[in-house]
Amino acid sequence: MRAIPGFRPAVCPDAGCRGRVGRSRQYDPSRPIAPDRDAPDPMHPDPAPLIDRLTRHARRLVLVASGGGSAAIAALVGTPGASAAVLEGLVPYAREAVDALLGGPQESYCSARTARRLAVAAWQRAAMLSGTAECPASACLGAAVTASLRTLTPKRGQHRLFAATHCLDATAVAELVLDKGARSRAEEEAVAAAMLLAAVAAASGGDDTPPTGLLRPGEQVIQTRAEPPTAWRELAAGQRPVVAAVPATDALPRPGGVVFPGSFDPLHEGHRQMAAVTAEIAERPVAYELSITNVDKPALDWIELRDRVAQFTAAADGRPQLWLTRAATFLEKLAVFPQHTFVMGADTYVRLADPRYYGGSADAARAAVRRIATEARGLIVFGRVQEGVFQDPAQLDVPQPLRDVTYFVSQREFRLDISSTEIRRRTLAGEEAR
Repeated sequence: MRAIPGFRPAVCPDAGCRGRVGRSRQYDPSRPIAPDRDAPDPMHPDPAPLIDRLTRHARRLVLVASGGGSAAIAALVGTPGASAAVLEGLVPYAREAVDALLGGPQESYCSARTARRLAVAAWQRAAMLSGTAECPASACLGAAVTASLRTLTPKRGQHRLFAATHCLDATAVAELVLDKGARSRAEEEAVAAAMLLAAVAAASGGDDTPPTGLLRPGEQVIQTRAEPPTAWRELAAGQRPVVAAVPATDALPRPGGVVFPGSFDPLHEGHRQMAAVTAEIAERPVAYELSITNVDKPALDWIELRDRVAQFTAAADGRPQLWLTRAATFLEKLAVFPQHTFVMGADTYVRLADPRYYGGSADAARAAVRRIATEARGLIVFGRVQEGVFQDPAQLDVPQPLRDVTYFVSQREFRLDISSTEIRRRTLAGEEAR
């Protein structure tokens, strides 16, 4: 394995940890390294060997730099031969630009999750730009860095950065908290750029140790990586329509079942109680469905998907069945789950007939309603709190064909004022307080 000039190798303290799913590691830069006067400056690594590596591995790359590290893009595209490997570089600097790229506001704009989402958006962009038989999605790579660095006004929080990569084979993210005040803005920018280049190098078959020559005493790079099972990878590549994730089998949905679609971010008591009430109403067990794709947001990365699936394997009420799909829309779910009964909240229910979700076409919305009423065995709809007011699903204004196949769960049968969004908000507030 050929080393990349400028990136000093460090020895992983756990020699057997490389390649394991979800393993987090810490590298200690405090050990002395013998000086090498001939070594390139680690603050400005030579990008030429990286371009050569990307080209030899037939990788097609899109990079995103938000909040810092954009010099990595300039370094790569300014290297001869870069056009054979680099498709695009994006610098969504303002929050509005990040929101546009990721499909909405983020809980935090400098976090491991946001870096991974940006890397997935970059990967999907690469697949869109070069998705041909000669360059399939498996050859594409997305890389991103998001950073909170030194500014004119001193920051109350940490100076930190996250560099992530995503492809069909793996998702990886590296986190670094900088020694606050120890570097100039230009020096922190150089660290962010070098971390992004190191992440791309690791995802292209290079050494996955971080560039320790950049670190000050006490700084550590924490890396997390996840590799998907073969079935998940085939699902993401469009080679399968559905995967049985819990329990992990080769089974396919059989007509007549009951399915509860959702993002489950996180899975909470409200979901569990809704499933229990549904099982009593339908007199059959309820399976959950999680789509790895989204209509207007990036797909789920492998670390995110691993963590969401783990909620079901560790569920206190046993191991409920979980399907993974690529069915981002309800009409796509109808095809994956023929003659099924679908469980949903009132907010999802009203969207089934809303022309805004069919390109603004009222005719397309009416056709969708007819198809849902014909192909779904039934709909079980729960009310929920919207802006502090409980939304009774039976009072919703929806077309009669939908009402004819719907069982409305009354407030007396079920009401639990809890939401995944609120849980995420409280979790983030607790993390920031620490």
